[in-house]
Amino acid sequence: MNRPQINEYPEWGQNYISQVEGNVMDILEKQADDFPSFINSLANKGDYAYAPGKWTIKELVGHMIDTERILVYRLLCFVRGEAAGLPGFEEDDYVANAHFKDGNLSSMAEEFSLLRKANLYLIKSLNEDELDRMGTSNGKRMSARAIVYVLAGHVIHHTKIVKERYL
Repeated sequence: MNRPQINEYPEWGQNYISQVEGNVMDILEKQADDFPSFINSLANKGDYAYAPGKWTIKELVGHMIDTERILVYRLLCFVRGEAAGLPGFEEDDYVANAHFKDGNLSSMAEEFSLLRKANLYLIKSLNEDELDRMGTSNGKRMSARAIVYVLAGHVIHHTKIVKERYL
């Protein structure tokens, strides 16, 4: 899969897309197992937040699950030709309105793995024409291809955050 061009995504996507080095499909598949293993290694730290007002590890993982679902919904809409603009989402509000703190980190790690593996079936089914398709969410245009890269980059980004700030 070709790397998305700068005109295929809004400015916020650059942070995630720039972190993807190598074959994005290999990275996505590897993350389906590696990220949950990493999270399971933090089982005793699930309720830890590195500063007041920051998310706990459980909340961060919950955010990642929510984001995976939202981005893949956008991907599906875009490749199916949805003409209506999709809403954005405020990540802090989503976390505040969830009860991730009550969750089990091991179950959340498994949920991420299963969700990613299911999403890979959709992604692998797409051809280049479908990956080129653009859609609108939160008033910004984005290609399906860019979403695939953001999915990989989002996990890379948050894994780095956990390693730098939580450990």
